[in-house]
Amino acid sequence: MTSVITGDIIKSKAQANPEVWITTLKKALSKLESDHSNWKIYRGDSFQIEIEDVMRSFEAALYIKSCIKMIRGLDVRIAIGIGNKTYQGKNVSESNGEAFIFSGETFESLKKEKQNLKIKTKDTALNKELNLYFKLALISMDNWTVNSAEIVKLSLEQPKALQQELAEQVGTNQNAISKRQKRASLDAILELDKLYQQKLSTKL
Repeated sequence: MTSVITGDIIKSKAQANPEVWITTLKKALSKLESDHSNWKIYRGDSFQIEIEDVMRSFEAALYIKSCIKMIRGLDVRIAIGIGNKTYQGKNVSESNGEAFIFSGETFESLKKEKQNLKIKTKDTALNKELNLYFKLALISMDNWTVNSAEIVKLSLEQPKALQQELAEQVGTNQNAISKRQKRASLDAILELDKLYQQKLSTKL
């Protein structure tokens, strides 16, 4: 069992300097998977990454979103597919199996449905439940400011860091960090990640 994330950058063509988001995306994907054969950027602003630990797949999507939303005016569409892998290619684009098919199919539906995050597994009831949770979480996530996205990124990178430690890193105070985390609905989103892992462990 594996997970595959397929996505693209929203409004990438409006960005005057594409190098900014390409560099940011490469860093994010490298952070998630140090083996570069597990991810690929293609068609200019699209990307795919295999996250072999399925329990990390939602957190990986959050991390990519937080990195890209730190660039003003940009966002990402992300489809998560979870299932088996029947063929291991030289890189992620050559591999195949349920996870790859589910991710690709779901990604194609995102624009039509105007939703920026969806999942597909072989469990239809689980898909319906998790996608409802995602739709609710996106009310906050799609509206992250640059500052909110930055604090989500740092919080995911350093889950044990105190607010004061994060404040020193970004040059502000502990109170400001607390407010940014609340505006980003960080506690609720991290709770959703725990629920996501629980659901996957019992359903798949």
